[in-house]
This record gives sequence, C-alpha cells and structure tokens, in this order.
Amino acid sequence: MSVSRADKGGFASWWFTVDKVALTGMALLIGIGLMLAFAASPAITGGPLSAGDFRYAARQLSYAAVALGIMAGSSLLSIRQVKITAAVVFALALIASFLVLFVGADVLGARRELNFGILSLQPSEFLKPSFAILAAAVLADRAPLAIPKPVVTLMLILPAILILLLQPDVGQTGLLLSLWGAMLFFAGLPLFWVALLAGVTGLLGVGAYLIFPHVHHRVAQYMSDTDIGYQAGLALKAFAHGGLAGVGPGAGTIKYRIPDAHSDYIFAVAGEEFGLVLCVIIAALFCLLTVRLLLRSAGVRDPFCQLAGAGLAVVTALQAFVNMGVAVSLLPAKGMTLPFISYGGSSLFSIALTMGFALAVTRQRPKIGAREESLLQSLGARA
Repeated sequence: MSVSRADKGGFASWWFTVDKVALTGMALLIGIGLMLAFAASPAITGGPLSAGDFRYAARQLSYAAVALGIMAGSSLLSIRQVKITAAVVFALALIASFLVLFVGADVLGARRELNFGILSLQPSEFLKPSFAILAAAVLADRAPLAIPKPVVTLMLILPAILILLLQPDVGQTGLLLSLWGAMLFFAGLPLFWVALLAGVTGLLGVGAYLIFPHVHHRVAQYMSDTDIGYQAGLALKAFAHGGLAGVGPGAGTIKYRIPDAHSDYIFAVAGEEFGLVLCVIIAALFCLLTVRLLLRSAGVRDPFCQLAGAGLAVVTALQAFVNMGVAVSLLPAKGMTLPFISYGGSSLFSIALTMGFALAVTRQRPKIGAREESLLQSLGARA
C-alpha cells in the first residue's frame, strides 16, 4: 500500500509528519518484549522439573494489541488534544492511586495495584507521562501567572508524591521527582536551584532509607560485599550462563529460579537465553529512541513541544536505565519494570501512552509561528 503526499486524509497526514525512526525503534522494542514474554512464560507457570505453558505470553500479546492502539491513537492527537487528554489521565491516575491505598491488593506490605479481575492496573504508571505534558504546558505558557510556574508544577506533583510514599512506592516517587527536575532544567531554571532541588531529593532518599525497612534492606544488600541478595545473585548467574550469544531460546534454566523473571528481571532472561548480543541491542535501542526524541524535540519551534518531548524521552530512559542497572547489580533493587519489554498491562499501556504523546508533540506540523492555546484555554469549554 502506497501513501501519497497529495492525500490530505488523517492517516496520510500522520504518516508524513510522524517520526518514523522513533516509531521503528518502538516497534522493535515491543517485538523484543513479546519474544522475551514467550521465553519467560514457562518459568512463571512451571519449574525446572515441570513443564510450563505460554499463558503469560498470550496475555502479553493481547496487552500489546491494546498498547499499539493506545500509542497510535494518542500519536494522532493535536497539541490541544494532547493537553486535554493528559489532564484527564493525570486526574484519573491520581484518584485511582489514592483509592489503591484503601482497596488495592496488599503485596508484601505495599498497595500499588487495582484488581479488575482479568487485569490488574498500577495507576501510578500513568502519572509520569501525564505530568510531563501538564508541566510542559505550565512552564511553556507565555501568559504570566500570579505565582511562579515552578511552584505551580510543585503543586501538581506534590499530591502524587504523598500518595506514592503512602503506598509505599519509592521507585516511582524517585522517577517522578527526577522527571520534575528535568522539566525545570529544560525550562531554564538556574543551575543553583536545580542543584538545590537535587540536594533535597537526595535528602528524601536518605529519609526513605531510614523510614522504610524494605529500602534499608535493599540498600544494605547492595552495599554488602558478601550478601548481594537472592534475586541479584541469580540475575548475575543468568548473565554469566548466557555469555555472548546465549544458551538459546527456551534453553535457559536459571530463569526458573528468578522471582519476577517476567517483569522486573526480564533483562536477565534476555541475557541468559540470547546473551550479551541481545542485551546490547536492547540498550542501544533505548539510547537511539532517547536521543532521537530529544533531537526531534529540540528541532520543533513550539516551546511546549520541546519541553514535553524532552520530558517524555528522559523519563523513559531513566526507567530503562534503572531496570537494567538493577539487573546487572549496578543499582539497588527497585521493583521497576523495563519499558516495552516487561510483562504487564500497566507497564505496556503507560509506555504506549508515553510514546504516543511523544510522537504527537514531535510531529512536523506545517503551521509555523501559530501559537498554541494555554492549558487553561485548552480545558475551557468552547461555544
């Protein structure tokens, strides 16, 4: 099927304006994720001496189909529609994250998910892309505000931070704070204030270490020379077992003993069965995607699109770096998924929305100099 530039239809307009390099990188990462879902599924449903099945892989296929729809649909949105969608998603995610504290499933003393029977969703996953859009809308708006714009973004993020700490979810809290700091940096906040915010975030990390026993335990294991932890030790054995080219699809054995091999430690499964080669490919694809989105964002004229695209790229790169860093014991355990690749509806749907927003704000739009509406104008009713 060929698409003509003369065609002014919705698909043709999207096809000739969307970033195809980034789109290709996203498609490759989703494909690798599905391949690894088939590799990890028997380890979750069976054991070293018992045959597993591919029910998790089948679910991941259905999640991927929905995720592709989310990414395609959100990438078609206009700038005004992106802002409105982000505001709605942020409000719903904040409300749902609050409800998790009362009706969420208790897993090892933490409440992070809402169980809908056929699907469990982690609402906090959707706070990141929606906050990136809202923060960009506030910081890039030329209209003066009664209070400083960084303070407005603080007022947006503060309820989310408090709720996440009550769950508790220190990892998502750190990601959200890092995203906020990156957005302020990109918006031109003086380095003194950026450094001050980094120091405050560091103090919050020390506070989490002192307050939350699971954080203290994970950091202590990471700093220990003798006890690196059960999961971390098995992950390193999986990488060593895989070597350069891996033991082959389905031939991994250590994956059967790694808890959360299908989600938090999916990178270790990739290392065991497909070796260093696939691990390097995954890391390179994330680097390519991040750099491409940053360059594409820098090339647009709209300050909102610049900020939003950069923020969405950075938060995705940070989460990928943390997950892979934990898998190879460069960082303490965080309980964080690998975007595009880890099993789960929440992980796939949220990264699909993130990348859909990124594709939408980095599309090449022909209207040069046209000023987009402010966030308040976008949300206001029109006659």
